[in-house]
Amino acid sequence: MSDSLEIWGGVECSIVRLRERTRDQLRETGHFDRAGDLSLIAEMGIKTLRYPVLWELVEGDGSSDWRWPDARLNELRRLGVRPIAGLVHHGSGPKSTHVLDPDFPELLARYAGQVAQRYPWLEMFTPINEPLTTARISGLYGLWHPHGTCEATCFRLTVAQCRATALAMKAIREHIPGAQLVQTEDFGRVFSTPRLGYQADYENERRWLALDLLSGLVDDDHPFHRRLLDAGVDRRHLDELSADPCPPNVIGIDYYLTSDRLLDDDLRRYPDEQTGGNGIDAYVDIAAVRSQMRDHARLRFRLKEIWDRYRRPIAVTELHNGCTREEQLRWLIEGWQEAKAARHDGADIRAITAWSLFGATDWNSMLAHQKGYYESGAFDVRDASPRKTIIASAVSQIAKEGAFDHPALDRPGWWRTECPPIKPARSMLLAGFGRMASVIEECCHMRRLAVRPTPPDKLTQELAQTNSWAAISIDDAGRSSRGSLSALTNLRCRFPGIARLDLQAARTIGMVETANAFLDLVVDGQTGMFRLLRAEPNNQYWIEAVAEDESGASYAV
Repeated sequence: MSDSLEIWGGVECSIVRLRERTRDQLRETGHFDRAGDLSLIAEMGIKTLRYPVLWELVEGDGSSDWRWPDARLNELRRLGVRPIAGLVHHGSGPKSTHVLDPDFPELLARYAGQVAQRYPWLEMFTPINEPLTTARISGLYGLWHPHGTCEATCFRLTVAQCRATALAMKAIREHIPGAQLVQTEDFGRVFSTPRLGYQADYENERRWLALDLLSGLVDDDHPFHRRLLDAGVDRRHLDELSADPCPPNVIGIDYYLTSDRLLDDDLRRYPDEQTGGNGIDAYVDIAAVRSQMRDHARLRFRLKEIWDRYRRPIAVTELHNGCTREEQLRWLIEGWQEAKAARHDGADIRAITAWSLFGATDWNSMLAHQKGYYESGAFDVRDASPRKTIIASAVSQIAKEGAFDHPALDRPGWWRTECPPIKPARSMLLAGFGRMASVIEECCHMRRLAVRPTPPDKLTQELAQTNSWAAISIDDAGRSSRGSLSALTNLRCRFPGIARLDLQAARTIGMVETANAFLDLVVDGQTGMFRLLRAEPNNQYWIEAVAEDESGASYAV
Protein backbone atom coordinates (compact mmCIF):
# COMPACT_ATOMS: atom_id res chain seq x y z
CA MET A 1 0.00 0.00 0.00
CA SER A 2 1.21 3.52 -0.77
CA ASP A 3 2.39 5.68 2.13
CA SER A 4 -0.47 8.17 2.01
CA LEU A 5 -3.71 8.84 0.21
CA GLU A 6 -3.32 11.20 -2.76
CA ILE A 7 -5.69 13.56 -4.49
CA TRP A 8 -5.67 13.44 -8.29
CA GLY A 9 -7.46 15.61 -10.81
CA GLY A 10 -9.40 15.02 -13.99
CA VAL A 11 -10.72 17.00 -16.93
CA GLU A 12 -14.15 16.11 -18.34
CA CYS A 13 -13.34 15.11 -21.91
CA SER A 14 -16.16 12.98 -23.31
CA ILE A 15 -16.56 12.91 -27.08
CA VAL A 16 -19.89 11.22 -27.71
CA ARG A 17 -21.78 10.47 -30.90
CA LEU A 18 -25.52 11.12 -30.83
CA ARG A 19 -26.89 10.12 -34.23
CA GLU A 20 -25.85 12.96 -36.56
CA ARG A 21 -24.25 15.05 -33.80
CA THR A 22 -21.08 14.79 -31.74
CA ARG A 23 -20.71 16.25 -28.25
CA ASP A 24 -17.19 17.36 -27.34
CA GLN A 25 -16.83 18.35 -23.69
CA LEU A 26 -13.31 19.69 -24.16
CA ARG A 27 -14.63 22.33 -26.52
CA GLU A 28 -17.93 22.91 -24.73
CA THR A 29 -16.16 23.72 -21.46
CA GLY A 30 -13.51 25.74 -23.30
CA HIS A 31 -10.57 23.71 -22.02
CA PHE A 32 -9.48 22.83 -25.54
CA ASP A 33 -8.60 26.48 -26.19
CA ARG A 34 -7.19 27.40 -22.75
CA ALA A 35 -3.58 26.25 -22.46
CA GLY A 36 -3.30 28.20 -19.20
CA ASP A 37 -5.62 25.71 -17.50
CA LEU A 38 -2.67 23.38 -16.96
CA SER A 39 -0.84 25.92 -14.82
CA LEU A 40 -3.98 26.34 -12.72
CA ILE A 41 -4.04 22.58 -12.16
CA ALA A 42 -0.39 22.45 -11.18
CA GLU A 43 -0.80 25.40 -8.81
CA MET A 44 -3.33 23.37 -6.81
CA GLY A 45 -0.62 20.82 -6.06
CA ILE A 46 -2.11 18.06 -8.21
CA LYS A 47 0.63 15.63 -9.26
CA THR A 48 -1.45 13.05 -11.15
CA LEU A 49 -4.07 14.03 -13.72
CA ARG A 50 -6.49 12.03 -15.83
CA TYR A 51 -5.98 13.71 -19.18
CA PRO A 52 -7.23 13.15 -22.72
CA VAL A 53 -5.03 11.95 -25.57
CA LEU A 54 -8.19 11.10 -27.42
CA TRP A 55 -8.18 9.09 -30.60
CA GLU A 56 -10.94 11.27 -32.04
CA LEU A 57 -8.89 14.43 -31.47
CA VAL A 58 -5.84 13.14 -33.30
CA GLU A 59 -7.50 11.23 -36.15
CA GLY A 60 -10.94 12.79 -36.21
CA ASP A 61 -10.96 13.78 -39.88
CA GLY A 62 -8.97 10.83 -41.23
CA SER A 63 -5.53 12.43 -40.93
CA SER A 64 -3.26 12.61 -37.90
CA ASP A 65 -2.85 15.91 -36.10
CA TRP A 66 -0.80 15.65 -32.92
CA ARG A 67 -0.37 19.35 -32.23
CA TRP A 68 -2.84 19.57 -29.35
CA PRO A 69 -1.63 16.55 -27.33
CA ASP A 70 1.99 17.43 -28.11
CA ALA A 71 1.59 20.88 -26.57
CA ARG A 72 -0.50 19.77 -23.60
CA LEU A 73 1.47 16.68 -22.61
CA ASN A 74 4.80 18.44 -22.89
CA GLU A 75 3.47 21.27 -20.72
CA LEU A 76 2.25 18.80 -18.10
CA ARG A 77 5.66 17.18 -18.14
CA ARG A 78 7.30 20.57 -17.62
CA LEU A 79 4.94 21.30 -14.73
CA GLY A 80 5.72 17.99 -13.02
CA VAL A 81 2.21 16.57 -13.43
CA ARG A 82 1.91 12.87 -14.32
CA PRO A 83 -0.85 12.25 -16.89
CA ILE A 84 -3.08 9.20 -16.94
CA ALA A 85 -3.60 9.16 -20.69
CA GLY A 86 -7.18 8.49 -21.77
CA LEU A 87 -7.58 7.34 -25.38
CA VAL A 88 -11.37 6.92 -25.68
CA HIS A 89 -13.82 8.54 -23.25
CA HIS A 90 -17.40 7.39 -23.92
CA GLY A 91 -16.53 7.64 -27.60
CA SER A 92 -16.57 5.47 -30.68
CA GLY A 93 -13.24 6.42 -32.21
CA PRO A 94 -12.83 8.46 -35.42
CA LYS A 95 -15.77 8.70 -37.79
CA SER A 96 -14.29 5.98 -39.97
CA THR A 97 -14.96 3.34 -37.32
CA HIS A 98 -17.19 2.47 -34.35
CA VAL A 99 -17.07 0.11 -31.39
CA LEU A 100 -18.89 -2.75 -33.13
CA ASP A 101 -16.63 -2.51 -36.17
CA PRO A 102 -14.76 -5.86 -36.22
CA ASP A 103 -11.54 -3.93 -36.73
CA PHE A 104 -12.11 -1.53 -33.81
CA PRO A 105 -9.85 -3.32 -31.28
CA GLU A 106 -6.94 -3.55 -33.70
CA LEU A 107 -7.40 0.05 -34.85
CA LEU A 108 -7.36 1.35 -31.28
CA ALA A 109 -4.31 -0.79 -30.53
CA ARG A 110 -2.50 0.77 -33.48
CA TYR A 111 -3.31 4.25 -32.20
CA ALA A 112 -2.27 3.28 -28.65
CA GLY A 113 1.08 2.10 -29.95
CA GLN A 114 1.59 5.42 -31.71
CA VAL A 115 0.83 7.28 -28.47
CA ALA A 116 3.35 5.19 -26.54
CA GLN A 117 6.00 5.61 -29.23
CA ARG A 118 5.46 9.37 -29.33
CA TYR A 119 5.37 9.87 -25.55
CA PRO A 120 7.58 7.12 -24.10
CA TRP A 121 7.71 8.89 -20.72
CA LEU A 122 4.01 8.26 -20.03
CA GLU A 123 3.39 5.72 -17.26
CA MET A 124 -0.37 5.27 -16.86
CA PHE A 125 -3.14 4.71 -19.38
CA THR A 126 -6.91 4.34 -19.57
CA PRO A 127 -7.45 3.16 -23.16
CA ILE A 128 -11.24 3.14 -22.74
CA ASN A 129 -13.12 4.85 -19.94
CA GLU A 130 -15.95 2.92 -18.24
CA PRO A 131 -16.51 0.20 -20.88
CA LEU A 132 -19.58 -1.37 -19.25
CA THR A 133 -21.18 1.96 -18.34
CA THR A 134 -20.62 3.21 -21.88
CA ALA A 135 -22.09 -0.03 -23.23
CA ARG A 136 -25.18 0.32 -21.04
CA ILE A 137 -25.83 3.91 -22.11
CA SER A 138 -25.09 3.15 -25.78
CA GLY A 139 -26.46 -0.35 -26.14
CA LEU A 140 -29.16 -0.77 -23.49
CA TYR A 141 -30.58 2.72 -22.94
CA GLY A 142 -30.10 3.89 -26.53
CA LEU A 143 -28.83 7.39 -25.71
CA TRP A 144 -25.46 7.22 -27.49
CA HIS A 145 -24.18 5.59 -30.67
CA PRO A 146 -25.10 2.94 -31.76
CA HIS A 147 -28.36 3.68 -29.89
CA GLY A 148 -29.10 0.07 -29.06
CA THR A 149 -31.93 -0.86 -26.73
CA CYS A 150 -31.23 -4.48 -25.85
CA GLU A 151 -28.86 -6.30 -23.56
CA ALA A 152 -27.32 -8.21 -26.45
CA THR A 153 -25.97 -4.97 -27.94
CA CYS A 154 -24.76 -3.91 -24.51
CA PHE A 155 -22.82 -7.16 -24.10
CA ARG A 156 -21.26 -7.00 -27.55
CA LEU A 157 -20.14 -3.42 -26.90
CA THR A 158 -18.64 -4.43 -23.55
CA VAL A 159 -16.60 -7.30 -24.96
CA ALA A 160 -15.42 -5.24 -27.93
CA GLN A 161 -14.18 -2.48 -25.62
CA CYS A 162 -12.44 -4.94 -23.31
CA ARG A 163 -10.70 -6.62 -26.25
CA ALA A 164 -9.66 -3.19 -27.51
CA THR A 165 -8.31 -2.29 -24.06
CA ALA A 166 -6.27 -5.50 -23.82
CA LEU A 167 -4.82 -5.08 -27.31
CA ALA A 168 -4.11 -1.40 -26.68
CA MET A 169 -2.15 -2.17 -23.52
CA LYS A 170 -0.20 -4.85 -25.35
CA ALA A 171 0.73 -2.33 -28.04
CA ILE A 172 1.65 0.30 -25.44
CA ARG A 173 3.87 -2.14 -23.53
CA GLU A 174 5.89 -2.85 -26.65
CA HIS A 175 7.25 0.67 -26.21
CA ILE A 176 6.70 1.22 -22.46
CA PRO A 177 7.13 -2.19 -20.78
CA GLY A 178 6.11 -0.92 -17.36
CA ALA A 179 2.96 0.89 -18.51
CA GLN A 180 0.10 0.64 -16.02
CA LEU A 181 -3.55 0.12 -16.85
CA VAL A 182 -5.88 2.31 -14.79
CA GLN A 183 -9.26 0.81 -15.60
CA THR A 184 -12.21 3.00 -14.67
CA GLU A 185 -15.81 1.94 -14.14
CA ASP A 186 -18.92 2.85 -12.16
CA PHE A 187 -19.48 -0.01 -9.70
CA GLY A 188 -22.65 1.31 -8.10
CA ARG A 189 -24.68 -1.25 -6.17
CA VAL A 190 -28.35 -1.92 -6.80
CA PHE A 191 -30.72 -2.27 -3.85
CA SER A 192 -34.34 -3.35 -4.14
CA THR A 193 -37.60 -4.23 -2.50
CA PRO A 194 -37.93 -7.95 -1.65
CA ARG A 195 -39.93 -8.75 -4.77
CA LEU A 196 -37.19 -7.36 -7.01
CA GLY A 197 -34.29 -9.06 -5.24
CA TYR A 198 -33.65 -11.28 -8.26
CA GLN A 199 -33.20 -8.23 -10.51
CA ALA A 200 -30.87 -6.51 -8.03
CA ASP A 201 -28.79 -9.69 -7.73
CA TYR A 202 -28.50 -9.88 -11.50
CA GLU A 203 -27.39 -6.27 -11.90
CA ASN A 204 -24.97 -6.50 -8.99
CA GLU A 205 -23.26 -9.42 -10.71
CA ARG A 206 -23.31 -7.71 -14.11
CA ARG A 207 -21.52 -4.60 -12.81
CA TRP A 208 -18.27 -6.60 -12.58
CA LEU A 209 -18.39 -7.83 -16.17
CA ALA A 210 -15.78 -5.53 -17.73
CA LEU A 211 -13.23 -6.14 -14.96
CA ASP A 212 -13.93 -9.86 -14.99
CA LEU A 213 -13.32 -9.94 -18.75
CA LEU A 214 -10.04 -8.04 -18.47
CA SER A 215 -8.95 -10.18 -15.52
CA GLY A 216 -9.47 -13.41 -17.46
CA LEU A 217 -12.29 -14.59 -15.21
CA VAL A 218 -15.00 -15.09 -17.83
CA ASP A 219 -14.55 -18.78 -18.58
CA ASP A 220 -17.18 -21.45 -19.16
CA ASP A 221 -18.15 -21.37 -15.48
CA HIS A 222 -18.70 -17.62 -15.27
CA PRO A 223 -22.37 -16.68 -14.68
CA PHE A 224 -22.41 -14.46 -17.78
CA HIS A 225 -20.52 -16.71 -20.18
CA ARG A 226 -23.61 -18.32 -21.72
CA ARG A 227 -25.49 -15.00 -21.88
CA LEU A 228 -22.58 -13.42 -23.75
CA LEU A 229 -22.59 -16.22 -26.31
CA ASP A 230 -26.37 -15.97 -26.67
CA ALA A 231 -25.92 -12.23 -27.29
CA GLY A 232 -23.78 -12.98 -30.32
CA VAL A 233 -20.34 -12.56 -28.77
CA ASP A 234 -17.70 -14.63 -30.57
CA ARG A 235 -16.51 -17.47 -28.33
CA ARG A 236 -12.99 -16.95 -29.66
CA HIS A 237 -12.99 -13.44 -28.24
CA LEU A 238 -13.94 -14.70 -24.79
CA ASP A 239 -11.30 -17.43 -25.00
CA GLU A 240 -8.74 -14.82 -26.05
CA LEU A 241 -9.45 -12.65 -23.00
CA SER A 242 -9.47 -15.66 -20.69
CA ALA A 243 -6.20 -17.09 -22.01
CA ASP A 244 -4.31 -13.79 -22.11
CA PRO A 245 -5.80 -11.54 -19.41
CA CYS A 246 -5.02 -7.85 -18.99
CA PRO A 247 -5.87 -7.12 -15.35
CA PRO A 248 -5.75 -3.50 -14.20
CA ASN A 249 -2.75 -2.28 -12.28
CA VAL A 250 -5.14 0.16 -10.62
CA ILE A 251 -8.91 -0.26 -10.52
CA GLY A 252 -10.65 3.09 -10.85
CA ILE A 253 -14.10 3.54 -9.36
CA ASP A 254 -16.10 6.49 -10.66
CA TYR A 255 -18.57 7.30 -7.90
CA TYR A 256 -21.50 9.71 -7.98
CA LEU A 257 -24.53 10.41 -5.83
CA THR A 258 -26.54 8.54 -8.44
CA SER A 259 -24.23 5.50 -8.68
CA ASP A 260 -26.05 3.36 -6.11
CA ARG A 261 -29.65 2.60 -7.12
CA LEU A 262 -32.90 1.37 -5.60
CA LEU A 263 -35.49 -0.66 -7.54
CA ASP A 264 -38.99 -0.32 -6.09
CA ASP A 265 -42.11 -2.05 -7.41
CA ASP A 266 -44.49 0.14 -5.37
CA LEU A 267 -45.18 2.57 -8.21
CA ARG A 268 -47.72 4.56 -6.20
CA ARG A 269 -44.90 6.01 -4.12
CA TYR A 270 -43.27 7.63 -7.17
CA PRO A 271 -45.91 9.38 -9.27
CA ASP A 272 -43.29 11.65 -10.87
CA GLU A 273 -40.76 8.93 -11.73
CA GLN A 274 -40.56 7.13 -15.06
CA THR A 275 -41.68 3.52 -14.81
CA GLY A 276 -39.35 0.85 -16.18
CA GLY A 277 -39.22 -2.89 -15.95
CA ASN A 278 -37.66 -6.13 -17.10
CA GLY A 279 -40.58 -7.80 -18.87
CA ILE A 280 -41.62 -9.52 -15.65
CA ASP A 281 -42.09 -6.73 -13.14
CA ALA A 282 -42.61 -2.99 -13.49
CA TYR A 283 -40.58 -0.76 -11.19
CA VAL A 284 -38.88 2.58 -10.74
CA ASP A 285 -35.12 2.98 -10.60
CA ILE A 286 -34.04 5.83 -8.31
CA ALA A 287 -30.84 6.99 -6.61
CA ALA A 288 -30.43 5.01 -3.40
CA VAL A 289 -29.49 8.18 -1.49
CA ARG A 290 -33.07 9.34 -2.02
CA SER A 291 -34.44 6.24 -0.30
CA GLN A 292 -34.37 4.37 2.97
CA MET A 293 -31.14 2.74 1.74
CA ARG A 294 -29.16 5.99 1.87
CA ASP A 295 -26.97 4.81 4.75
CA HIS A 296 -25.90 1.79 2.66
CA ALA A 297 -25.03 4.00 -0.30
CA ARG A 298 -21.51 4.87 0.77
CA LEU A 299 -18.21 4.92 -1.06
CA ARG A 300 -16.39 2.94 1.62
CA PHE A 301 -18.77 0.00 1.09
CA ARG A 302 -18.17 -0.01 -2.67
CA LEU A 303 -14.41 0.18 -2.12
CA LYS A 304 -14.58 -2.82 0.21
CA GLU A 305 -16.57 -4.81 -2.36
CA ILE A 306 -13.98 -4.10 -5.06
CA TRP A 307 -11.09 -4.91 -2.75
CA ASP A 308 -12.64 -8.16 -1.53
CA ARG A 309 -13.28 -9.30 -5.10
CA TYR A 310 -10.03 -8.36 -6.86
CA ARG A 311 -7.39 -7.52 -4.22
CA ARG A 312 -5.80 -4.95 -6.50
CA PRO A 313 -4.88 -1.31 -5.86
CA ILE A 314 -7.86 1.02 -6.18
CA ALA A 315 -8.28 4.72 -6.89
CA VAL A 316 -11.47 6.75 -6.86
CA THR A 317 -11.09 8.13 -10.38
CA GLU A 318 -14.14 10.42 -10.51
CA LEU A 319 -15.80 12.37 -7.69
CA HIS A 320 -18.17 15.14 -8.71
CA ASN A 321 -21.51 16.50 -7.57
CA GLY A 322 -23.40 18.93 -9.78
CA CYS A 323 -25.10 20.95 -7.06
CA THR A 324 -24.72 24.09 -4.99
CA ARG A 325 -21.20 24.88 -3.94
CA GLU A 326 -21.31 23.64 -0.35
CA GLU A 327 -22.87 20.36 -1.49
CA GLN A 328 -20.06 19.93 -4.01
CA LEU A 329 -17.59 20.47 -1.18
CA ARG A 330 -19.39 18.08 1.16
CA TRP A 331 -19.35 15.36 -1.50
CA LEU A 332 -15.62 15.78 -2.15
CA ILE A 333 -14.70 15.76 1.53
CA GLU A 334 -16.98 12.80 2.23
CA GLY A 335 -15.20 10.94 -0.58
CA TRP A 336 -11.82 11.76 0.94
CA GLN A 337 -12.93 10.57 4.37
CA GLU A 338 -14.56 7.42 2.99
CA ALA A 339 -11.37 6.52 1.10
CA LYS A 340 -9.34 7.04 4.28
CA ALA A 341 -11.76 4.79 6.18
CA ALA A 342 -11.40 2.05 3.55
CA ARG A 343 -7.61 2.31 3.80
CA HIS A 344 -7.87 2.01 7.57
CA ASP A 345 -9.88 -1.18 7.08
CA GLY A 346 -7.08 -2.68 4.99
CA ALA A 347 -7.97 -1.89 1.37
CA ASP A 348 -5.18 -0.55 -0.85
CA ILE A 349 -6.71 2.79 -1.82
CA ARG A 350 -4.27 5.04 -3.65
CA ALA A 351 -6.18 8.26 -4.38
CA ILE A 352 -9.40 10.12 -4.92
CA THR A 353 -9.90 12.28 -7.99
CA ALA A 354 -11.51 15.69 -8.17
CA TRP A 355 -13.29 15.24 -11.48
CA SER A 356 -14.49 17.84 -13.92
CA LEU A 357 -11.95 20.42 -12.74
CA PHE A 358 -13.34 22.89 -15.29
CA GLY A 359 -16.90 21.67 -15.06
CA ALA A 360 -19.16 19.74 -17.38
CA THR A 361 -22.06 20.56 -19.66
CA ASP A 362 -25.45 18.83 -20.04
CA TRP A 363 -24.67 15.76 -17.96
CA ASN A 364 -28.06 16.16 -16.30
CA SER A 365 -29.42 14.62 -19.54
CA MET A 366 -26.41 12.37 -20.23
CA LEU A 367 -25.52 14.80 -23.05
CA ALA A 368 -28.74 13.92 -24.90
CA HIS A 369 -30.10 17.48 -24.77
CA GLN A 370 -27.87 20.38 -25.77
CA LYS A 371 -29.10 23.04 -23.35
CA GLY A 372 -25.83 24.40 -21.98
CA TYR A 373 -26.61 23.13 -18.47
CA TYR A 374 -23.34 23.76 -16.68
CA GLU A 375 -21.93 22.18 -13.52
CA SER A 376 -18.83 23.87 -12.16
CA GLY A 377 -15.84 22.04 -10.75
CA ALA A 378 -12.70 23.36 -9.11
CA PHE A 379 -13.12 26.27 -11.51
CA ASP A 380 -16.19 28.01 -12.88
CA VAL A 381 -15.63 28.85 -16.55
CA ARG A 382 -18.78 30.89 -17.12
CA ASP A 383 -16.86 34.10 -16.48
CA ALA A 384 -14.28 35.65 -18.81
CA SER A 385 -11.59 33.38 -17.35
CA PRO A 386 -11.70 30.35 -15.04
CA ARG A 387 -12.63 31.43 -11.53
CA LYS A 388 -11.57 29.36 -8.53
CA THR A 389 -14.31 27.80 -6.43
CA ILE A 390 -14.07 26.38 -2.94
CA ILE A 391 -13.31 23.02 -4.57
CA ALA A 392 -9.99 24.42 -5.83
CA SER A 393 -9.15 25.57 -2.31
CA ALA A 394 -10.04 22.16 -0.88
CA VAL A 395 -8.03 20.26 -3.48
CA SER A 396 -5.02 22.50 -2.92
CA GLN A 397 -5.05 22.13 0.85
CA ILE A 398 -5.67 18.38 0.73
CA ALA A 399 -2.79 17.98 -1.74
CA LYS A 400 -0.46 19.90 0.56
CA GLU A 401 -1.72 19.07 4.06
CA GLY A 402 -4.03 16.06 3.73
CA ALA A 403 -7.07 17.80 5.23
CA PHE A 404 -9.47 20.68 4.68
CA ASP A 405 -11.94 22.53 6.86
CA HIS A 406 -14.78 24.91 6.07
CA PRO A 407 -17.84 26.03 8.07
CA ALA A 408 -20.14 24.42 5.48
CA LEU A 409 -18.71 21.05 6.55
CA ASP A 410 -20.21 21.47 10.03
CA ARG A 411 -23.39 19.98 8.57
CA PRO A 412 -23.73 16.98 6.22
CA GLY A 413 -24.91 16.95 2.63
CA TRP A 414 -28.58 16.64 1.79
CA TRP A 415 -28.12 12.91 1.08
CA ARG A 416 -27.21 12.17 4.72
CA THR A 417 -29.56 12.09 7.68
CA GLU A 418 -28.76 15.06 9.88
CA CYS A 419 -28.08 14.06 13.49
CA PRO A 420 -28.08 16.48 16.43
CA PRO A 421 -24.72 18.27 16.23
CA ILE A 422 -22.08 17.76 18.90
CA LYS A 423 -21.40 21.48 18.77
CA PRO A 424 -23.21 24.33 17.04
CA ALA A 425 -22.39 24.88 13.40
CA ARG A 426 -20.37 27.97 12.58
CA SER A 427 -22.85 30.46 11.22
CA MET A 428 -23.18 33.36 8.85
CA LEU A 429 -24.71 36.60 10.02
CA LEU A 430 -27.59 38.15 8.08
CA ALA A 431 -28.62 41.78 8.43
CA GLY A 432 -31.49 43.18 6.46
CA PHE A 433 -35.24 43.38 6.10
CA GLY A 434 -37.78 42.65 3.45
CA ARG A 435 -38.34 39.84 1.02
CA MET A 436 -34.72 39.39 -0.11
CA ALA A 437 -33.52 38.88 3.46
CA SER A 438 -36.21 36.23 3.94
CA VAL A 439 -35.25 34.51 0.69
CA ILE A 440 -31.56 34.37 1.63
CA GLU A 441 -32.42 32.93 5.04
CA GLU A 442 -34.68 30.33 3.45
CA CYS A 443 -32.00 29.38 0.90
CA CYS A 444 -29.47 28.97 3.70
CA HIS A 445 -31.80 26.58 5.51
CA MET A 446 -32.36 24.59 2.31
CA ARG A 447 -28.61 24.35 1.81
CA ARG A 448 -27.90 23.44 5.45
CA LEU A 449 -25.88 26.60 5.95
CA ALA A 450 -26.23 27.95 9.48
CA VAL A 451 -27.37 31.58 9.46
CA ARG A 452 -28.24 33.98 12.27
CA PRO A 453 -30.29 37.17 11.79
CA THR A 454 -28.37 40.09 13.27
CA PRO A 455 -29.22 43.79 13.71
CA PRO A 456 -27.28 45.89 11.21
CA ASP A 457 -25.60 47.93 13.93
CA LYS A 458 -24.26 44.74 15.57
CA LEU A 459 -22.89 43.14 12.42
CA THR A 460 -19.26 44.27 12.70
CA GLN A 461 -19.05 43.46 16.39
CA GLU A 462 -20.60 40.01 16.01
CA LEU A 463 -18.31 39.12 13.11
CA ALA A 464 -15.25 40.08 15.14
CA GLN A 465 -16.24 38.51 18.45
CA THR A 466 -18.00 35.25 17.52
CA ASN A 467 -17.17 32.20 15.44
CA SER A 468 -19.23 33.56 12.55
CA TRP A 469 -17.42 33.34 9.23
CA ALA A 470 -19.37 35.75 7.01
CA ALA A 471 -21.65 38.74 7.45
CA ILE A 472 -24.29 39.35 4.78
CA SER A 473 -26.10 42.63 4.34
CA ILE A 474 -28.62 43.77 1.77
CA ASP A 475 -28.72 47.20 0.20
CA ASP A 476 -32.29 46.94 -0.98
CA ALA A 477 -33.84 50.23 0.07
CA GLY A 478 -35.79 50.20 -3.12
CA ARG A 479 -35.24 53.84 -4.15
CA SER A 480 -32.57 55.50 -6.22
CA SER A 481 -31.10 58.91 -5.36
CA ARG A 482 -33.84 60.50 -7.48
CA GLY A 483 -36.61 58.74 -5.60
CA SER A 484 -37.51 56.25 -8.32
CA LEU A 485 -37.54 52.50 -7.79
CA SER A 486 -33.95 51.22 -7.93
CA ALA A 487 -33.22 48.76 -10.73
CA LEU A 488 -30.60 46.90 -8.70
CA THR A 489 -30.32 44.86 -5.55
CA ASN A 490 -26.89 44.98 -3.93
CA LEU A 491 -25.83 42.02 -1.81
CA ARG A 492 -22.71 42.36 0.32
CA CYS A 493 -20.68 39.96 2.36
CA ARG A 494 -17.85 40.79 4.72
CA PHE A 495 -15.43 38.10 5.83
CA PRO A 496 -13.26 38.32 8.96
CA GLY A 497 -10.61 40.93 8.30
CA ILE A 498 -11.13 43.39 5.46
CA ALA A 499 -12.16 41.02 2.65
CA ARG A 500 -15.50 41.85 1.05
CA LEU A 501 -17.79 40.58 -1.69
CA ASP A 502 -20.35 42.72 -3.55
CA LEU A 503 -22.92 41.39 -6.02
CA GLN A 504 -25.22 43.61 -8.07
CA ALA A 505 -28.35 41.99 -9.44
CA ALA A 506 -31.17 43.39 -11.51
CA ARG A 507 -34.57 43.24 -9.83
CA THR A 508 -35.86 41.44 -12.91
CA ILE A 509 -33.83 38.37 -11.91
CA GLY A 510 -35.65 36.01 -9.56
CA MET A 511 -34.85 36.45 -5.88
CA VAL A 512 -34.23 32.75 -5.23
CA GLU A 513 -31.87 32.50 -8.20
CA THR A 514 -30.06 35.67 -7.11
CA ALA A 515 -29.72 34.44 -3.53
CA ASN A 516 -28.34 31.05 -4.56
CA ALA A 517 -25.80 32.56 -6.95
CA PHE A 518 -24.68 34.92 -4.19
CA LEU A 519 -24.39 32.11 -1.63
CA ASP A 520 -22.18 30.13 -4.01
CA LEU A 521 -19.78 33.07 -4.10
CA VAL A 522 -19.93 33.42 -0.32
CA VAL A 523 -19.08 29.73 0.18
CA ASP A 524 -16.22 30.14 -2.29
CA GLY A 525 -14.83 32.97 -0.18
CA GLN A 526 -14.90 35.07 -3.32
CA THR A 527 -13.97 38.72 -2.92
CA GLY A 528 -14.40 41.73 -5.17
CA MET A 529 -17.30 43.25 -7.09
CA PHE A 530 -19.51 41.28 -9.47
CA ARG A 531 -22.64 41.78 -11.51
CA LEU A 532 -25.19 39.00 -11.94
CA LEU A 533 -26.02 38.97 -15.64
CA ARG A 534 -28.54 36.16 -15.71
CA ALA A 535 -29.79 33.47 -13.36
CA GLU A 536 -32.05 30.45 -13.78
CA PRO A 537 -33.14 27.60 -11.51
CA ASN A 538 -30.67 24.89 -10.46
CA ASN A 539 -27.76 27.30 -10.08
CA GLN A 540 -27.55 28.20 -13.73
CA TYR A 541 -26.15 31.71 -13.56
CA TRP A 542 -23.66 34.02 -15.25
CA ILE A 543 -21.68 36.78 -13.55
CA GLU A 544 -18.98 39.24 -14.51
CA ALA A 545 -16.37 41.06 -12.46
CA VAL A 546 -16.91 44.81 -12.27
CA ALA A 547 -15.17 47.89 -10.91
CA GLU A 548 -16.35 51.40 -10.06
CA ASP A 549 -15.24 54.62 -11.70
CA GLU A 550 -14.83 57.91 -9.83
CA SER A 551 -18.53 58.66 -10.06
CA GLY A 552 -19.47 55.33 -8.49
CA ALA A 553 -20.75 53.79 -11.73
CA SER A 554 -19.71 50.17 -12.30
CA TYR A 555 -18.14 48.75 -15.44
CA ALA A 556 -17.03 45.27 -16.50
CA VAL A 557 -13.38 44.34 -16.06
